[in-house]
Amino acid sequence: MPPKGVEAAIELLDGGATIPFIARYRKEATGSLDEVAITAIRNRINQLRELDKRRTTVLDSIEKQGKLTDELKEKILAAETMSVLEDIYLPYKPKRRTRATKAKEKGLEPLAEILWRQEEGIDPENEALAFVDEEKKVNSTEEALCGARDIIAEWINENAEVRAQMRELFFHKGVFKSKLIKGKDGEGKKFADYFDWQESVRTTPSHRVLAVRRGEKEGVLMLRVAAPEEEALKILEKAFIKGSNPSSLQVKMAAEDSYKRLLSLSMETEIRLAAKEAADKEAIEVFSKNLRQLLMAPPLGQRNVLAIDPGYRTGCKVVCLDSQGNLLHHEAIFPAFSEQQKGDASKTIKDLGKRFRIEFIAIGNGTASRETESFVRAIGLKDVQIVMVNESGASVYSASDVAREEFPDYDVTVRGAVSIGRRLMDPLAELVKIDPKSIGVGQYQHDVDQGMLKECLDDVVVSCVNLVGVEVNTASKEILTYVSGIGPTRAQSIVEHRSRKGPFKSREEFYNVEKLGPKAIEQAAGFLRIRDGENPLDASAVHPESYHLVHIMAQDGQCRVIDLMTNDSTRKKIDLNKYVTKRVGLPTLTDIMAELAKPGRDPRDTFEIFQFKEGVEKPEDLKPGMKLPGMVTNITNFGAFVDIGVHLDGLVHISQLSDKYIKDPNEVVKVHQKVVVTVLEVDLERRRVALSMKKNL
Repeated sequence: MPPKGVEAAIELLDGGATIPFIARYRKEATGSLDEVAITAIRNRINQLRELDKRRTTVLDSIEKQGKLTDELKEKILAAETMSVLEDIYLPYKPKRRTRATKAKEKGLEPLAEILWRQEEGIDPENEALAFVDEEKKVNSTEEALCGARDIIAEWINENAEVRAQMRELFFHKGVFKSKLIKGKDGEGKKFADYFDWQESVRTTPSHRVLAVRRGEKEGVLMLRVAAPEEEALKILEKAFIKGSNPSSLQVKMAAEDSYKRLLSLSMETEIRLAAKEAADKEAIEVFSKNLRQLLMAPPLGQRNVLAIDPGYRTGCKVVCLDSQGNLLHHEAIFPAFSEQQKGDASKTIKDLGKRFRIEFIAIGNGTASRETESFVRAIGLKDVQIVMVNESGASVYSASDVAREEFPDYDVTVRGAVSIGRRLMDPLAELVKIDPKSIGVGQYQHDVDQGMLKECLDDVVVSCVNLVGVEVNTASKEILTYVSGIGPTRAQSIVEHRSRKGPFKSREEFYNVEKLGPKAIEQAAGFLRIRDGENPLDASAVHPESYHLVHIMAQDGQCRVIDLMTNDSTRKKIDLNKYVTKRVGLPTLTDIMAELAKPGRDPRDTFEIFQFKEGVEKPEDLKPGMKLPGMVTNITNFGAFVDIGVHLDGLVHISQLSDKYIKDPNEVVKVHQKVVVTVLEVDLERRRVALSMKKNL
């Protein structure tokens, strides 16, 4: 990344600019850094600032102790990571009473210093005699030597150079080991792979780290991290043992104790935390990719939709929505109870289809979905398409404050069905109302660092919402919240202003919205669209700060702005180099021209109908060798889960995703992708289905 671009990005971020705004509208300043690069800069600068805060705390603490030397200060200022800084600080860090502090209180530190020098001709027993003192509870020479060794063990543990070497050993040669806790084999069946497991710290994949930690958390497994003890002790001997005299033997004993009692446990804790942090990061990256693909799934668009939330005992909840997603009608049907009720349900669907001019029927993919789909298809509706919709998270939405605010007079079943229908029409607009963790595309999302997860998932939602753009006159408060520079309070103000004053006619009217100041408008305006407004540019991603450039282009081309937006030959006559200034360069001008060509274009793919194989509706219908259509619902490091219409997603292991070797499932699949799979194995007892996407089986 160009240094000037990085500096500019940091300055813009510190000034309150959002990542989507910087990436889209400040390309000249950053050297066209994209959202990924700007996000990385933000995260790294936050890390460095946290490190600097801690550095200041450490310096203040040591200075107050009167122990801050120029050499020590230089080391602290040079520390590039938190672990190095903490190693330097460890000897000066206020600590609880340890065996070493108790030994020091007994006056044994001078004895420790004598042994530490390891001089020839020194007899430790004779030296220890001078420290035997019943008042200080040092009753023998052995107790004196033991206390001195405790002090030496702590010195060894607090040596920054040795800790760095030990950390390297644990990272490169350490091994995770898990064992079954006695008597837990019954309740811990799902962790059977880890009952007696070990794997190198360096090579253990993130999903296994998280799985075994979950087993430990649930009280099924015991997890340890171990390094080759012989190599660890050699590191200590090389660093601290100066000879083979009696004093050296005492130091050697202290070193072994230091490793077993202090260093190894400290390193184990560090490795566990580091492995967890790395696993969290990788799991969150997987989740983020899945979420982005799900949010950017092709929208059906503005169509009249009948949505069905299938069920057996309580029947199927049916709702009818107009092309704007407004609820027009709801009722329940019971096609699974009797032939009479099945006939009544069939008549109801036909009548509703005519009454509300239904174009699409959306069926949630939960319980009874395939049976409901078969029933609806058998009705024989003309000119009506039937689509299965992933309903993950719909129940979470239906019980949420957002749903209660939208539909205060309806119960959760109606709200859930509405969510299914709207999700077909516009997945992004509906899914932003749900906590991303509940959407069903994660990997151990409840086990990872929740703060880091929220930040990353919010980044994804913000990125997707601003990439697509938002129609300000129809957008919900929830989706407006994610627009660059807006947030919950300003989103509420926009909705209230719209309710009082009517639809916005131009972006200029944003200045009349309470709590929406010039800075927020600068950040948001380019992402808020006004269709059929007074200015045709308001329907595009061209930022108002660049409108004057478009008007100059139109004047130079002796045409209207609308001509530039509708006439390809008129645009081709424009020489962008003429409009380059110190502030506006070719990257921005090129973006403007691309936007004029397709103003407000939705970057999402075109919607396509998908249908599961008829007659295959439950796991018992599956047979090895079957080829079935499916849809990717979730991607993990070890493969992809595919919905094949049997209420149980099958796993395509990474080794079965392609005929060629791949390292990352994202190389060949994405969430919501339509695929053809072959059934390899069906395990009804464990409810597992193994699938393959290989063509050459």
